[in-house]
Amino acid sequence: METMNKIRAAIMKVLAVMIVALFVLMTVIGTYQIVTRYFFNRPSTVSEELLTYSFTWMALLASAYVFGKRDHMRMGFLADNLTGTARKYLEIIIDLLTFALAAVVMVYGGISITKLTMIQKTASLQVPMGYIYIIVPITGVLIMIFSLMNAASMFQKTFDEKGEARL
Repeated sequence: METMNKIRAAIMKVLAVMIVALFVLMTVIGTYQIVTRYFFNRPSTVSEELLTYSFTWMALLASAYVFGKRDHMRMGFLADNLTGTARKYLEIIIDLLTFALAAVVMVYGGISITKLTMIQKTASLQVPMGYIYIIVPITGVLIMIFSLMNAASMFQKTFDEKGEARL
């Protein structure tokens, strides 16, 4: 369990650095976009496209980060009112369903869309769209890893009290 927590912490650290770096990049590009548009009256289409794609990447990586912390949004009206073994198994089933959804939609679907769009190029950057979409299966794999880690953590917990399950 200690090794799993160290792996989780390492992945979370890398994700945090990437998210912050993307946010800083977006701030710089956004500032550049404002300067070129309003001061030089020459809007930059490249910066607009970079902002769109970096925001998408940041949002998807942040969603994986939130799954790693097990702070994702959820409707806990059923789970939060259970205790004991029933609660433990419900929490594990929720994590396994999350794993399955990430595997099918994000990884399988993401790989399919990435392959399909490798021949298309972005309008301004002229980069294959597959490079933009590659973040979807990467995020899916991260969510799958975190879902398994969360399920293992929930298996170790005892649910003596009602309320939200924390790691």
